[in-house]
Amino acid sequence: MMKKTVISVVVPVYNEEAVIHESYSRLKGVMEGLDEPYEVIFVNDGSRDATPVIIRDICKSDPTVRLIDFARNFGHQTAITAGMDYASGDAVVVIDADLQDPPEVIPEMIATWREGFDVVYGQRAQRKGETLFKRFTSAAFYRILQKLTDVEIPVDTGDFRLIDRKVCDALKRVKERNRYVRGIISWLGFRQTGVEFVREKRFAGETKYPLKKMLRFAFDAITSFSYKPLKVATYIGSTVSLGGFAYLLVVLYLKLFTTATVTGWASMMAVTLFFNGVVLMMLGIIGEYIGRIYDEAKGRPLYVVREEVNFARAETPAKAVVIPEKDEEHYPLAA
Repeated sequence: MMKKTVISVVVPVYNEEAVIHESYSRLKGVMEGLDEPYEVIFVNDGSRDATPVIIRDICKSDPTVRLIDFARNFGHQTAITAGMDYASGDAVVVIDADLQDPPEVIPEMIATWREGFDVVYGQRAQRKGETLFKRFTSAAFYRILQKLTDVEIPVDTGDFRLIDRKVCDALKRVKERNRYVRGIISWLGFRQTGVEFVREKRFAGETKYPLKKMLRFAFDAITSFSYKPLKVATYIGSTVSLGGFAYLLVVLYLKLFTTATVTGWASMMAVTLFFNGVVLMMLGIIGEYIGRIYDEAKGRPLYVVREEVNFARAETPAKAVVIPEKDEEHYPLAA
């Protein structure tokens, strides 16, 4: 009879063929040292390189390793969600494959969890191999987010964390599509604490979060947990309207009670364009929120799974669609 899994490790991957062997090797060494039942769940988020092929080969030789292979790229936060949906352990650890978050911190997280904490997040004491711009923008983002939201989201943290089974089960009941997982976990509550670690340089490959994705991620985080941008739109709109009305009164006074001529069409055009720009910006913020409502209303599954490897499941997670298993020739992963 198989022992119940105690620790599930969820590893989202996207185009990580250069690092996957080293990532597996270090995770394996750490988990074997714990001397208790575990599983490592790789979630392939639509990789276009040999990442899923490598993981499938690992699965053949190691029954503790599992693979969830998405039908396409659904995003990093969705990949984390899928791993948690499938995880069976009493505790679930989330860690990226790039080895910037060292697997060797996991035993400390587990020890802290055994002390009675439900969430143990990794807090970056130092960030190696990152540019000054990246460090500055990251620090600014976490502090701005903390000011904008009513949820206490720890600063200088990522998705590298351990959550208890009851937190994982609570997370499964959150159905929103534009997900900011670390924020949702903070919103859930429970007993939370952090362990400090040094964030290392990326072992190999390229970052999967260029500036464009970082900005998109930041906006998702803010709009998922704060209505303050909408309030700001209201305040700015009210201020601009009052200013425009006051200026109108001045113009009428000059026209009716003085001989001064109202001149300066260039300045008038500049002011008009400025006001129009403010209005369009506010409409854009409102549009972002409406777009999220539209996404939720469509009711599509959060992700589609192309293949599951080394799982023995009775049912599919509610947020997923799994394509029925077919012959291996229908899955030309090596192509």
